[in-house]
Amino acid sequence: MMNLNTDHLKRCIQTLRSSLTFFEQAAPETIDQEIYRNAIVKGYELTQETSFKLLKKALRDYGYGAKKLDSTPIKDVLRLSATHGLMTLEEVERWFAYRDNRNNTAHDYGEGFAKETLKLIPNFITDVARLEAVLRERYGEGKNNA
Repeated sequence: MMNLNTDHLKRCIQTLRSSLTFFEQAAPETIDQEIYRNAIVKGYELTQETSFKLLKKALRDYGYGAKKLDSTPIKDVLRLSATHGLMTLEEVERWFAYRDNRNNTAHDYGEGFAKETLKLIPNFITDVARLEAVLRERYGEGKNNA
């Protein structure tokens, strides 16, 4: 069984949580709030990418090749994650929504998009924190790999 280091993902989650807190505390419609909103959007993207990299590494433990996984669509990677108990089906459905929203970030950095993203962030933080815990529990460094 392989070892996965989830420290970077954990850090991404902490940063995203803090950005959301600062955003909520900032006066509405200020530059400060916009700065935190931008940080949330970038943090959301980075946290997703980091999660997908870790999931692909974890799935290699089930016999999936790295090259094959790199060309596998993310939604299929998420489905495989549920098949192997790394996520529940309900979580996979939510991750589909996160992924669809994330794909829109590339095309629409407007106010409307940011509001949509901000609505997803609290649940996303909960889901990604659970994923990090599952990966750390199952593949964390120092696990007994006998």
